[in-house]
Amino acid sequence: VAATPVLDPVLARLTLAADQFLVARAIPRLDGTSESGSTVIAGYPWFTDWGRDTFIALPGLALATGRVELAGELLAAFAPHLEQGLVPNRFPDGGEAPEYNAADAPLWYVLAVCRFARAGGDPGQVAALRPSVRQILEGYLGGTRYGIGLDDDGLIHASAPGLQLTWMDAKFRNWVVTPRMGKPVEIQALWVAALEAVARLSAVDDPAWAGELEERAAWARSSFAATFWDESRGWLCDVVDGPRKDPTLRPNQLYALGLCAPLIDHERACRALEACEQALLTPVGLRSRAPGDGYHGRFTGDQRARDAAYHQGTVWPFLLGIYADACLRVRGAVPAGLLDGVRAHLCGDGLGTLCEIFDGDPPHAPRGCVAQAWSVAEALRIARGQLGQDT
Repeated sequence: VAATPVLDPVLARLTLAADQFLVARAIPRLDGTSESGSTVIAGYPWFTDWGRDTFIALPGLALATGRVELAGELLAAFAPHLEQGLVPNRFPDGGEAPEYNAADAPLWYVLAVCRFARAGGDPGQVAALRPSVRQILEGYLGGTRYGIGLDDDGLIHASAPGLQLTWMDAKFRNWVVTPRMGKPVEIQALWVAALEAVARLSAVDDPAWAGELEERAAWARSSFAATFWDESRGWLCDVVDGPRKDPTLRPNQLYALGLCAPLIDHERACRALEACEQALLTPVGLRSRAPGDGYHGRFTGDQRARDAAYHQGTVWPFLLGIYADACLRVRGAVPAGLLDGVRAHLCGDGLGTLCEIFDGDPPHAPRGCVAQAWSVAEALRIARGQLGQDT
């Protein structure tokens, strides 16, 4: 499917870079056979197609480039593989069973369906995807695998020893580097955003369901600030697990500011955003944690050393997307020149695409995959001005 033509040369490069991640794939059926379809390669040279990456990248790769029909095809390919309210986080290449170890991927799927509908997706396709959306939300409401489910404060808990359930998924042998068991902050933002988006989508056809979802979203919002806000530090905790709170300054809290209407009041949102800017923002993305104890400024060494650094200071360019969303919602404007650093990489070392990660320390050397889908996708979403939108 061809992308919408563009005149801006940098935007044109990003649009062309998006093409390399949209590929044909034999999609496995439940009866063991397969059918032709499309998928998103998460990164080159070693990643295959990942659910989380697909749903985060879909708005930039497909919707922002005018390939709305393709977005519907990508979402439909995952629908038959839902299990207990979870979508596959990865389809292995060797024919093994899909992996479902992700507390965020199903909620990203829900938001992707709502964004597809908002972008003018075929009503028939939207209708066909609605049962999957409902199955996911009901799975979270009733509880599903890996301790994923609704807690008594209206927020979502996810805990499975030995498994990495969020996007910070580095694991070396039996060592989960960032386990984040309990209530990760971005999961709560995804939950509220999904509830509110589906309520809007269902308002006409199923007002009773929409009303229930609105009430649940309001319940989660009412619990969020008291649970996550750290007044002494001026930012949101990264994970809360009962009385245990992890106050590590990470970019995950930006989802609570930018994914939907902020989950905290304006004064606190301004403080949290400023804290993230001061410690995490770089010209090429956001650090995965603030410098200090536990911080790794270089993504180098053997596999164990690299895994230890992967989400402990390494810069991720895709996070510029949610940072831009947060700036727009909290301040009403995106910083000028936000993409200057990634544009320099795109036109220089990146050879027309964007890499996966950069070192946390200057000069922020490029690392990881030489081409990463969500890096390109989020830069495209910023460049196209598709930010801060309620899905």
